[in-house]
Amino acid sequence: MNGSLELVLITGMSGSGKSIALRALEDAGYFCVDNLPPELLLSFVDLEQKHAQRRVAIAMDVRSATSLPQVPAHLQDLMRRGVAVRPLFLDATTDTLVRRFSETRRRHPLSKAAAEVGVDQHRAVVEAIELERELLSALREHAHVIDTSVLRAAQLQDYVKSLLSTPHAQLTLVFESFAFKRGIPLDADYIFDVRMLPNPHYEPELRDLTGMDEPVAEYLRRHEQVEEMYADIAAFLDHWLEPLALNHRSYVTVGIGCTGGQHRSVYLVEKLTEEFGERWTTLKRHRELAGR
Repeated sequence: MNGSLELVLITGMSGSGKSIALRALEDAGYFCVDNLPPELLLSFVDLEQKHAQRRVAIAMDVRSATSLPQVPAHLQDLMRRGVAVRPLFLDATTDTLVRRFSETRRRHPLSKAAAEVGVDQHRAVVEAIELERELLSALREHAHVIDTSVLRAAQLQDYVKSLLSTPHAQLTLVFESFAFKRGIPLDADYIFDVRMLPNPHYEPELRDLTGMDEPVAEYLRRHEQVEEMYADIAAFLDHWLEPLALNHRSYVTVGIGCTGGQHRSVYLVEKLTEEFGERWTTLKRHRELAGR
């Protein structure tokens, strides 16, 4: 292989948005295939290289459960041949997945028992989701995880496109602000809790603003605790990012959480993105501000 092909492999939980992510890649110019059997992965890549394809995206899911254990070895084989492999794993909380199946009236591919008379369908779906997590755990371990629990379709599409616009050979650092009251993001590699810092929410003139607004930033800069927290997070990342990059990590997601995900966490994500963007490929996400 000549090393010019980029392969994006999309896996993840049923109902987590794999089809939406695949459509985003199709819009971005990738040749896309949904539900390719793992047994065909190597021969498919060989064929696409003969056709001079440069960017290919493949979605696989639990319907291929019996052959999914082959995938990590296949990906290692492709990387040894020079293919730029970018695995993405879409995830969501169990409650979110159950709600999505209920809203769409779809049946989980592993919940065959749910159709039987007298079976608690909610329980059957939950059990199927937990079984699916177990079956996909090896793929999740080797992929960049995207938590779609609170993402709308357009937000997921934008995020996938932004991830894949970054250079493949470099570590990409993703900073994400969030609200603890809406749950910890499943895709975070590191979580920093900043709820103990002074809260602009209690200042009437700042309550409706965000950490991206200068009055909020100026308020937070005045507090020594905020600067100490920033320095501690930055020192941790300064120490460990290089070893992570040497360990061939493609993405590292750092979650910064406060109570509402509007002021303190947003301010710190903005500041960290600015500093680390001078040395690393860096992206930022404000989970609770999306769509504002």
